[in-house]
This record gives sequence, structure tokens and C-alpha cells, in this order.
Amino acid sequence: MSEKLTIELTDMAHGGEAVGRHEGRVIFVPAAIAGETVRVELVQKRSSLARARLVEVVTPSVARVAPRCPYFGRCGGCHWQHIAYPAQLEFKRSIVAGQLRRIAGLQDVPVQETVGADDPWGYRNNVQFHATRDGLPGFMAALSHNVVPIEQCLIMHPLLQDLYDSLELELPGLQRFSLRAGVRTGERMIILEMEDDEPPDIEVTLPVSCLLQLTDGTAVTLMGSSHLHETLGQHTYRISATSFFQVNTLQAERLVEYVCGRLGHDLDAVVDAYCGVGTFSLALASHTRRLVGIEGSASALEDARVNAKGQDHLTFLEGVVEDVLPTLEGHFPVVLLDPPRDGLGAKALATLLGMRPERIVYVSCDPATLARDIKGLIAGGYLLSSVTPFDMFPQTYHVETVAVLDRA
Repeated sequence: MSEKLTIELTDMAHGGEAVGRHEGRVIFVPAAIAGETVRVELVQKRSSLARARLVEVVTPSVARVAPRCPYFGRCGGCHWQHIAYPAQLEFKRSIVAGQLRRIAGLQDVPVQETVGADDPWGYRNNVQFHATRDGLPGFMAALSHNVVPIEQCLIMHPLLQDLYDSLELELPGLQRFSLRAGVRTGERMIILEMEDDEPPDIEVTLPVSCLLQLTDGTAVTLMGSSHLHETLGQHTYRISATSFFQVNTLQAERLVEYVCGRLGHDLDAVVDAYCGVGTFSLALASHTRRLVGIEGSASALEDARVNAKGQDHLTFLEGVVEDVLPTLEGHFPVVLLDPPRDGLGAKALATLLGMRPERIVYVSCDPATLARDIKGLIAGGYLLSSVTPFDMFPQTYHVETVAVLDRA
């Protein structure tokens, strides 16, 4: 017989689950909300924690709403459609503060209110689909390798929903495909991934670029262009098929504006580490006399160089950040960091501390690794000046955070 409990939920975890406690054990409950009393069934137990399935909401939270999507609960793309959007923003602020307390040991960090989206639906400009065994497109199920076939995604931008509706993909050997769009430019792209790298026959009725991404990571253009364009503020960016770009165009614009404001407007020299296609570099171009961008992705680096054409005070170097930083000549008073989810490695952190910049602005997509790295930066002589979460991913637990640190 499975064990069932009635518990009170007190917090939201980084991972999306609500958290309660019973007889000294921490219990994680998906699809529940902090503040609720719930009936749960334990599905996985360890000595100090357990995971449970929600059976019944005994006392619902005032933030509980009916999910809009018929796939919610099966599809793993969204975690928080059952939570009213203002409460989502507050939970994300709380999660960032909680990670800073637990990991960095910072008890009273004034984490600012989360910068929310004007519209928390229809925002994603980049979506990846998987294929079921029957060849139907869908999204990965929550905590599973199964694929849930879908007809409509409510967080996908309408440009991509229209493209998805026009596709007829019954391709043997299709593993995955991605749809990308320039929200401001209207350009659209399909990226196919096949089991055998053989180019398929495909027909589409809308103007779109189509590429085949090979198993070695390179992309071959089947029709149209090898890249698309997106506009943020005054700048238009070329984005190749294998280059990263923020999935929420409107929020990315706000993020860039905020980061530029925290860096300042009359800068001598800036390092933009993990610079991607130059998202921040171009916006900072008019505020600095010298900028060096560092990027490990060859396609993103080439995009950045194209995007910065004609701006000779911007230089882009390919390589691992911890290897490139020691080769830079001169002093860089300001460093911008936008690392992947793993954050900074120990070597990158040590190298950065050796540079002794006056200000570090750290853009993070993972509160846990951000807290770990902030702990290291504080130990190296920096003070945490401000922390501001941005909601780039409404209806999910994911949160982007901008932390500003100044040398003590």
C-alpha cells in the first residue's frame, strides 16, 4: 500500500515543486502551491526527503487558477500554469533570495521585485519538438522520456504557431525539430534533426528557412538562409541556426536596457564574457571606448562579428573564458558575465578575481549556480550591491537574475 499524507506546504523550491515537511522529512509536491494544505501520495522516499503525487487540494491557495492548456500536467514545458501570474513573480523572487541564503550564506539580501512580462503567454521565439514513435510532433513529458503529442502551445509565439499549423512532417527517421522566429522581423526557421543525417523531402507553404542539423552539430541549409534576424531596441542581430538567443524577445529588450544601465554610460573598457551573438555588446557599443567579447561557440562568434561590423572598438575572441581572460592587455574596470546554466568554473572565477575589475554585472539563468559564484566573489573581495530577477520564462519556474557586485 502506498503511503498517503495530509501536509501543509510552506515554500516553493527551485525546480517548481511546492515544499512541505512531515516527521522531519522534506516533501516535494509538483502542481501544488505554497500555502496550501494537500493530500499527497509518496512516490519516492529517502531518509531526509521524499517526492509525492498530489491527490487532493484540501485548502487551496488564493493564487490557484485553472490552467489554460489542456496538456498541462502531462507536457513538461510548463510548471506553473496553475499559479496566478503575480504570484509566479513573487515566488521567483523568493526562490532567488532562498538560494542566496542557503548557498551563499547571505541572510538579508534585498532581492528586488521580479520584472514581469506584459503578456505571460505567446512569448517563445524558439521551440523544440520531439517525435513520438508514431512520428507525431510533441513535447517531452514531465520527468519522463515519453513524448506528448500537441496541437497548440500557449507559450509559443503566434509566428511559430502559424508555422507549426502549416507543417506536414511525416518523415521517417525524424528525431527532433526546432522552430525559431524573429518576432520583430517576422523571419522564421525550421531546424531538422534526423537519425541518419540524410536530408529529407519537405514542403512548406509559408516563407521560411529550413536547415538540417547534423549529428556533429553543424547545420546544412536546405532552403532559404542559414540565419534569421531579430531586433532589440536600436540594434538588429543576425542569429545562426546553432547560435543561442534569448527565447523571450520583449523581455530580452528590457533585460539589455537594465544591464546597460547598471554598467554605466561612460566606460573606458568592458569585457563581455560569454557574449553570444553580441546581444549586450552592441547595446554597450555607444557607452564604451573599448569592448572585448569572449565566446566559445564559433557560430555565435561569427554572428557577433557580423553584427558589430563597422564598430572597430568592439573585438570578439573565440575560446573558453578562463583561457582568454589572462591574455587580455590593459585594465578592464567593468566585466559583464552571462554564462550558461553551469555558471563560472573555479578557474574562471579565480581568473576574474585576478583581474580586479571595479564592477561585475552577472546575468544568470540559474539561481543555484549564481549563489555559488556570488559566494566565491564575495570571498574574493566583492560586495553584492543589487539582485534583480527577470521573468524571461512565464508559466515555468525558470528565472533570469541580474546581480551587481562592486569591489570592496
